[in-house]
Amino acid sequence: MADRVTAIRNLIAAQPGRSHGGTDYLQRVCQTAAHTLSASGTGISMLTDDGVRSVSAASDPHSERIEELQFVYGEGPCIDAFESRRPVLIADLADGATARWPMYASAAREGGVRAVFAFPLQIGAARLGVLDVFREQVGALSPDQFSDALTFADITVAALLDQQEATDAFDTDDGLADEVDYRAELFQAQGMVMVQIAGTIGEAMARMRAYAYAESRGLGDVARDVVARRLRFDRDRP
Repeated sequence: MADRVTAIRNLIAAQPGRSHGGTDYLQRVCQTAAHTLSASGTGISMLTDDGVRSVSAASDPHSERIEELQFVYGEGPCIDAFESRRPVLIADLADGATARWPMYASAAREGGVRAVFAFPLQIGAARLGVLDVFREQVGALSPDQFSDALTFADITVAALLDQQEATDAFDTDDGLADEVDYRAELFQAQGMVMVQIAGTIGEAMARMRAYAYAESRGLGDVARDVVARRLRFDRDRP
């Protein structure tokens, strides 16, 4: 599994991009996913808990329009996957999808899409968004393609959390003493969360980062609340 993750990361890195920014990276994820999953296109939408769409990316302009239709009509596999926290796998949009999403399914089919697969981007109880996979032919994902799609979703989550942590680092005051205090508090918070969730130190950090991203807060602020016992994660399990 680790080898496959590394291989996919390498494929993403090999994609041409205009910059090393977060949005450009998400676009490269979409382009790589479309090729790897034999899809006509893919899209990524970041959502808040109240359903407001923020950052988005797509493999190509047509897929971007298909992705956006879900938020124009307020329905579609992306929205359902986000709300249910489970993949929504539609191998044939003509088979019952019109009753489920009457406006979106019809518009997507008019745009040449015949199958849609939506994978929630989440970690623990924190929901970040959805990765959508579009195909011009009817048919389910193979087991390997399904596994790869989950890997692309995990890589996207990691990229979003890395970006959030980098932003938080820039928000801290300059100076060695401040940096030492920041790291010490962060490490203390990790240990407390590790005990609360009965997990590893890596899982504790991932849970804190996901919470910080979902709540649009700095990681340092989250760590401070954990240390001050204003925030606990033992009730925040998947």
